[in-house]
Amino acid sequence: MLAIVHSRASIGVSAPAVTVEVHLSGGLPALSIVGLPETGVRESKDRVRSALLNAGFEFPARRITINLAPADLPKEGGRFDLPIALGILAASGQIPPESLERLEFVGELSLDGALRPLKGVLPSVLAARKDGRSLLVPHANAEEAALASNDDVLAAGHLLTVCEHLSARAKLVPLARATARLRPERARDLPDLSDVRGQGVPRRALEVAAAGNHNLLFFGPPGTGKSMLASRLPGILPPLSDEAAMEVASVHSVAGLVSGAEGWCKPPFRAPHHTASAVAMVGGGSSPRPGEISLAHRGVLFLDELPEFERRVLEVLREPMETGEIAISRAARQVRFPACFQVVGAMNPCPCGFSGHPTVECQCTPQQVVRYRSKISGPLLDRFDLHVEVPVQNGDLLMRSDGAGESSADVAVRVASARARQEARGQLNSALAGRDLHRACRLDVQGERLLSGAMEKLGLSARALHRILRVARTLADLEGCEALAQTHLVEALGYRQLDRQQGRSSLVSS
Repeated sequence: MLAIVHSRASIGVSAPAVTVEVHLSGGLPALSIVGLPETGVRESKDRVRSALLNAGFEFPARRITINLAPADLPKEGGRFDLPIALGILAASGQIPPESLERLEFVGELSLDGALRPLKGVLPSVLAARKDGRSLLVPHANAEEAALASNDDVLAAGHLLTVCEHLSARAKLVPLARATARLRPERARDLPDLSDVRGQGVPRRALEVAAAGNHNLLFFGPPGTGKSMLASRLPGILPPLSDEAAMEVASVHSVAGLVSGAEGWCKPPFRAPHHTASAVAMVGGGSSPRPGEISLAHRGVLFLDELPEFERRVLEVLREPMETGEIAISRAARQVRFPACFQVVGAMNPCPCGFSGHPTVECQCTPQQVVRYRSKISGPLLDRFDLHVEVPVQNGDLLMRSDGAGESSADVAVRVASARARQEARGQLNSALAGRDLHRACRLDVQGERLLSGAMEKLGLSARALHRILRVARTLADLEGCEALAQTHLVEALGYRQLDRQQGRSSLVSS
């Protein structure tokens, strides 16, 4: 007898359909699995046998052939344990086969028949809905699955519970969507900008970066507040839309990091250590998993001590910073993960950290300083829209009780207003390119002359010029201006401080 059970594989953030076909025939008792199963799937025969026997079912003493279609799609993990077990039960007449038609199943079985949690459940819920079927998941994944449930997701903790539902003896109740906690409420425990005293220019740059989704690089001596400023960025970013939050949750689901609806609309903030490898940053492995840049999708990737990262690690960031996705290629497959993230970097001006310090003398030679800064290549530096120095603060300002600036809530209002103007144009300023960039950033004769002179003196690339225009557009949006003024261009040029330093160095050397 033949039974068919619907299931889902997990390939990146997609969940392609897999049909589990179970056929019982005469011959010596045996169980074989075909359809490109990997080790974890081939081992399911022993888990399924023990689970069925311990749950009180009969394991057919016949020749059992299990086909996982399509045959050219790699299958891995224990997610097919439950559909295989149900296929055997349906083919042997222990549960009604027709009850399997409108449902899909994923779940790993323990030896006693309990269902264990899986990674990547959320993409499976969304994919099953597109095909017009409901999905049954392990009970341990219920909170995650409820993020996307539209009364079309069931959860069970044991094989017996699933079989009782399919036999109509005890129906499972569909999961309700976790709507109560999907409101875009800002977490109160986020670090607040009011904790930062002084640092007017870096604070302004942080606001501009948040308003236009721009990449930002802080540099300055140790202890000036670079990391402190960067950690305040999530507190002024607008909450994610439901669509963007679902994208983020899908990536985190594949990585096994989704814990439920808490922080649903909060943009992610990832801060990997500078010893992170290239694979940890972009993702990979024999079965590709998302790396830090994908886990920072729709959020912030903070790279502290930027020059201390390996050069190879930094260079792999260049392409996803432009394209918004990362492709991981292996011999058997290619997996794409979304990687639309905002980079905030922090670095010292030299190896000892005190170049330009007003009171501490720098111990580095000019060659050491050049070698230290050259760890960040020109193409990577070009991809930072703002280069901002964080100077040493006056001690009197730090001790004053009135030295605190605006709170994150006040700044977030202006950021949200600027982003609303950008969304009305169709995209954020950081994504402007081609005709859209020229349409949104039209310049008068004086503005063109100003930028032309800046390109010649500083040796700016075309990419740097476009980023200056995007930052100027954000400055205009923060002020509610339709046209770019010369003051916006001047301020945007002021945020390319490392370009200015390089320009001065090249003039001196010539």
